[in-house]
Amino acid sequence: MPEAFYTQDRDRLVPSELTRGPWDPDAQHAGPPAALLGRAIERCEPPDGLQVGRITFEILGPVPIAPVEVRARVVRPGRSVELLEASLSGPEGEVMRATAWRLRPGDLHLRPETDQTPPGPEHGATREFFPTRQKVGYNVAMDWLFVRGAFLEPGPATVWMRMRVPLVEGEEPSPLQRVLVAADSGNGVSAELDYHRYLFINTDLSVHLTRMPAGEWVCLDARTLLDGVGLTDTALWDQRGRIGRAAQTLLVRQRPPSGA
Repeated sequence: MPEAFYTQDRDRLVPSELTRGPWDPDAQHAGPPAALLGRAIERCEPPDGLQVGRITFEILGPVPIAPVEVRARVVRPGRSVELLEASLSGPEGEVMRATAWRLRPGDLHLRPETDQTPPGPEHGATREFFPTRQKVGYNVAMDWLFVRGAFLEPGPATVWMRMRVPLVEGEEPSPLQRVLVAADSGNGVSAELDYHRYLFINTDLSVHLTRMPAGEWVCLDARTLLDGVGLTDTALWDQRGRIGRAAQTLLVRQRPPSGA
């Protein structure tokens, strides 16, 4: 298995097979590119004490398993709040972009009494992945421990996820990178439709965070709603408690007949 999702080659990042997603053997899962955009935002004029509170990704097309370039800039600077944008481009041009708000955290810490952390990863179990026919891909680069639901079991699911390799070779993943590489999996773990018969591909991903995750494990407590257009709603946790929420808009289509 490759040692990282990406290797650095001057200004480009070269993806390994670990970035491969379940929909197209030649396209990346959106989790690793989202984390790359988050990495660029973290490194863009890093201010003292500000953290990402919300980051939204627009997926403009399939992200090819080919060298990519990432750029970021501050759009609206500020001492307490600032807006950034980032872009990821492949050989044929831009395929993914992000906007993010960085905010200065305050001193208040409120948690609803009903906010109960899901059972920890030590209570979880591995489950069979979708039958993609690919031996190496994003799914083998992550640890998956389900405490509710499964990939091939329709309905809501709760799963603890952990990176098995770095995002970029030779770098320790940041807390933001750890949550972004996982958050895009909400629609997969909480699928309501048969993977063999339907596509349910997200066009975007929006992640809201009250704080950065502590430790290596991130928990997705996800459910998918379908009424013409799909929506996946995912509560995000670490082992200390709730850290935020992710949402995905889904394009839902029946797969074409085999051989069509």
